[in-house]
Amino acid sequence: MSDLSPLEGKLSDLDLAALLCSRVCHDVISPVGAIANGLELIDDPEMDEETKETALAMVRTSARTAAAKLKFCRIAFGAAGSAGALIDMGEAGEIAKAFVGEEKVKLEWNAPRENRPKQQVKLVLNMMLMAMAGIPRGGLVTVTVEGDSFAARAQGDRAKVPEPIAQVLDGTVELTALDARLVQPYYAKQLARSAGLSLSMGMDGADVLVTAA
Repeated sequence: MSDLSPLEGKLSDLDLAALLCSRVCHDVISPVGAIANGLELIDDPEMDEETKETALAMVRTSARTAAAKLKFCRIAFGAAGSAGALIDMGEAGEIAKAFVGEEKVKLEWNAPRENRPKQQVKLVLNMMLMAMAGIPRGGLVTVTVEGDSFAARAQGDRAKVPEPIAQVLDGTVELTALDARLVQPYYAKQLARSAGLSLSMGMDGADVLVTAA
């Protein structure tokens, strides 16, 4: 019998691709659905003009949200250029801020505007997502990049490390238990390994702190 913990194995390429696709669909289904609903109202001949104007505003807002989420997912989960490509960390920060928005979570991006290997940029964006998961009631996420050390700090009401994510990082969850939600920290862990870094998530006082170094 193997003495390896469950997540010391690896998902197959097919399973990882399928779960990441599910994650992307989960992120964009809400604004895309809102666009479809808004267009139905606009096309309904029984709707008054005021309702149609409200629906049109909803379509515009949802289209911007969907575009922001797709741009983010393209870098965080997708190829985003050829193998070995560099990505501007400043541009990544702008895309991340558009993805987060200004409603529930605020994002502070402290990273130099410089080109970085895309695996590093992808890792930082995934660390940001993990930090956001630690403040389900909302709050402030601060991303800091200093040399080869990356951190994402989450401050908010009842901030905590979600137990399922902790289990993914500890390698104590069966691979078969990974779903579209938990594949994200699993993927972040693989990104860190590929960059020669160690990924951790824990409490720092009342804050959730995700680090890679």
